[in-house]
Amino acid sequence: MYPTISLGPLVLPTAGLVYIIGAWIVLSVIERSAKAVGINAEATYGLAAISLVAGLIGSRLVFVISHWSAYQNNIIGIFWPITSGYVVWAGFIIAIATAVLFGRVKQLPLGPTLDALTPGLLITLIVVSLADFFAGPGYGIQTSVPWRINVFGVGRHAVQFYEIIVAATSLVVWWTSYRHHRYDGRLFLMATAVYAGGRLFIDAFRANTPLTPSGYHTIQIISLIILLICVFLLGRMVSTDEEPSI
Repeated sequence: MYPTISLGPLVLPTAGLVYIIGAWIVLSVIERSAKAVGINAEATYGLAAISLVAGLIGSRLVFVISHWSAYQNNIIGIFWPITSGYVVWAGFIIAIATAVLFGRVKQLPLGPTLDALTPGLLITLIVVSLADFFAGPGYGIQTSVPWRINVFGVGRHAVQFYEIIVAATSLVVWWTSYRHHRYDGRLFLMATAVYAGGRLFIDAFRANTPLTPSGYHTIQIISLIILLICVFLLGRMVSTDEEPSI
């Protein structure tokens, strides 16, 4: 699509620029949302920053290890260029593990911390989708709808923008609800349920989505499981609120 951008003699990867700018925005938003929720903004910012770095380094290392034959005679290539070559799911798992460990050390409350992190997580998903659009690794199925985008001469669904719309909708849900809910994880569950429900629908329009051996969309299965868990936990919270006090 638009893998590079030229600034005079410099040719820079657009996805890399999107990630750099996105990281700054995400950390700034998390600091603000932590203050809005009323928890330790400095510790929450530290959790997000360390998890982001750990996830980035971890996803790169997993990629290098899994493709070691390409790097064993090019050690410098492990560190540069670093504009491509990451295992996203590995980075995601490492980032979560780092966040859990950091949160326990700093004794951050789970529910309010998740609520504070939610806007940053949603903007991260927006950044990933935007970088995916510029770099071009993901694309939608062929279509003739008026809002199609041209990908190498073929009209396709703009799945990256569908993902951005879903994440933005979830962000609006968080923003319009945070003044009316206790900060016990509900905002996180509500926004996650909206996003999972949206991804459950729009993943059907992605052409290169991972499939199970039976041909089912892996992302749709994961989204459905997450959606059901969120709805169940939200239902438990509501039923607990409605129980009469003794």
